Amino acid sequence: MPNRLAKVHRQTGETDVTVEIDLDGTGSCHAQTGVPFLDHMLHQIAAHGLFDLHITATGDIEIDDHHTNEDVGITFGMALAKALGDRKGIVRFGHFVAPLDEALVQVALDFSGRPHLSYGLTIPTQRVGTYDTQLVREFFVAVVNHSLMTLHIRQLDGINSHHIIEATFKAFARAMRMATEFDARRLGTIPSSKGVL
Repeated sequence: MPNRLAKVHRQTGETDVTVEIDLDGTGSCHAQTGVPFLDHMLHQIAAHGLFDLHITATGDIEIDDHHTNEDVGITFGMALAKALGDRKGIVRFGHFVAPLDEALVQVALDFSGRPHLSYGLTIPTQRVGTYDTQLVREFFVAVVNHSLMTLHIRQLDGINSHHIIEATFKAFARAMRMATEFDARRLGTIPSSKGVL
């Protein structure tokens, strides 16, 4: 099996972000973005997807968390696409339904080469701690557009904002784990009837 590792550094006038990912890791994570709740969610991606992640970011958080949150999503998406390479042999599709106490969130995704997000969360509060809950959608928009995945997120239940968001990231991680694993019956081939993704 190929080593599916990637490192991407992205610097703008607002942020400086580095993401390292190993798709075949053990779930270890170092996340230091300056946005504590985002770090907590990145740990969920690593732990439940069994990806190794090393993510550092500095940004203009004295203004707000928007630029850092979005640029971490962009850089994570770029690293994910780079680590997947030509996507030969992967399962390609993934889905998971994750409960967290009263919250229940369904995620389905496809590493199709076509970016699309269908976002169905209703988060009842504007903030979780200091984190603006509108940024959850912005993170996934950035990941989708730069990893070239189709992603559907559906909230089936939930009234606690923290639980809803965390269930989403856990379901996303498990769906990605499923989709990025190798299919023993498809090794070396593109998982598409068209022959390309």
